[in-house]
Amino acid sequence: MRAVEKPPLIWLNVLLFLISFILAVVITPWYGYQQGYAIEHWIWLVVAFSFCNLSITAGYHRLWSHKTYQAHPVLRVIFALGGAFALQNSALHWSSDHRVHHKHVDNNDKDPYSAKRGFWFSHIGWMLRHYNQDTYNDYANCRDLQKDWVVMWQHKHYLLLAIATNIGIPLLLGIVYQDIIGMLLIVGALRLVLSHHTTFFINSLAHIWGKQPYTDKNTARDNGVLAFFTFGEGYHNFHHIFENDYRNGIYWWQYDPTKWLIKSFHYIGLAEKLRITPQIKIEQAKAKQALKRAIDRLEGRPDNTLIKEALNKEFEQMMKKLNDYFELKKQIVEQKRHNLVEKYERSLLLIRYRQLRTEFKAQQKRWNTVLAYY
Repeated sequence: MRAVEKPPLIWLNVLLFLISFILAVVITPWYGYQQGYAIEHWIWLVVAFSFCNLSITAGYHRLWSHKTYQAHPVLRVIFALGGAFALQNSALHWSSDHRVHHKHVDNNDKDPYSAKRGFWFSHIGWMLRHYNQDTYNDYANCRDLQKDWVVMWQHKHYLLLAIATNIGIPLLLGIVYQDIIGMLLIVGALRLVLSHHTTFFINSLAHIWGKQPYTDKNTARDNGVLAFFTFGEGYHNFHHIFENDYRNGIYWWQYDPTKWLIKSFHYIGLAEKLRITPQIKIEQAKAKQALKRAIDRLEGRPDNTLIKEALNKEFEQMMKKLNDYFELKKQIVEQKRHNLVEKYERSLLLIRYRQLRTEFKAQQKRWNTVLAYY
């Protein structure tokens, strides 16, 4: 059988990744051993690394790819500059690829970085060959972004902006601190490699390593450890089912600095119309996935039919309590917003709300106990 011929290499990308990697893991430590690095090198490494990654996560990803919020032009320009500094192509091109990924996730023929083709391919291999040459300049799925002057300005001048930021910023810092080579290595090469591979983890490890509390219809996983290295993007299972939510980590204790940054910009007037998934949809997805896992575990047991009936009955009761609780909660919020309830009537609604909340929590506890048993 004749082997399938691989597409030709993209030598510019191969050399870029190879040279930056050698500079970061070989030359940078060697120079540090010979000359030493001062505290300012490490401070600016963290600042530049954070600026690049947050420009990708808050800008390229949640703002432009998924339109989870709207941002002031000043903020969009900052993200555009940070995206060029991160050296991951223009926001238009990045968003186009990412939208195809979400539409055809895990489809090896259509997903540009399908995790089902392996870690290496989804992490970096898809950028080393002309796998998507036929559709490389097709931005039909980003007509909305083509109306954004910041996106188009960055796309038109991307090469110039990329060179100016990746050489100019480390060079300027080197002049200020009188160590041009050290800053070029730390803020230039090392920062670039760290920025590249931590964001690439979102395409690779986030589809391989972790849990699937919301859906198993795709390979996306939730992983708190990965969230730390990807500025909150590690809660990828949630993201793939609720991609229009500006949050990835929805609970206060989940590490999602991108969410906190967007919320902070909202407080000072630089971001608006933050989109949030209704809590009832999140709870429904979690319950459905938990039911599916429990039923899957029952396969092969002689009494699985009876247990499945019991589980489904418990699930239906859980859904009823869930719907009743959130429906009343929504009603109270709406009436409070429009001042439609008299004080007496509102007190009755609140009493009923607290009662339903108690019943829902009890049913939820019972549901989790049943799931744990089976």
